[in-house]
Amino acid sequence: MIELSFAKGRDGLLPAIVQDCASNEVLMLAYINEEAWRRTISTGKAHFWSRSRGKLWLKGETSGHVQLVREILVDCDEDTVVFKVEQVGGAACHKGYRSCFFRRVSGQRLEIVGEKMFDPAKVYK
Repeated sequence: MIELSFAKGRDGLLPAIVQDCASNEVLMLAYINEEAWRRTISTGKAHFWSRSRGKLWLKGETSGHVQLVREILVDCDEDTVVFKVEQVGGAACHKGYRSCFFRRVSGQRLEIVGEKMFDPAKVYK
C-alpha cells in the first residue's frame, strides 16, 4: 500500500482534488483519512472523510453518482492527492450541479455558471 503523510494533515485529513478524467474539469475538493485512502485504493471508487457527518463516505452512496477512480496523482510532499475520475450520473455536487465549482466571482457577487443536473430535494430525502 502506498503510504501518504497523514500526520501532516489537520486531524489526519489530507485534501483530495477531484477532476474529470476526460475533460480535467475540477469537480470537487474533499478530504481523505487513512481509511478513505485504503478503501479508494481497494475498491476503485472514491471514498472520503465527511467532516460534517464525522464519518467515512463513499461518494454517491445516496445519490448513485459514484466516482470511478481512473488515475491518482500524489504531490511531492505526499500530503495532497488528485483523483481523476469517471463521474457516474454526471453530477458531483450535492446541490445538483456537475461541479461543486458552479459559481464565479462577478464584481461583488457570485454568478451561477453551471447547469443544474438534478433536484437535490428529490435525491436526498
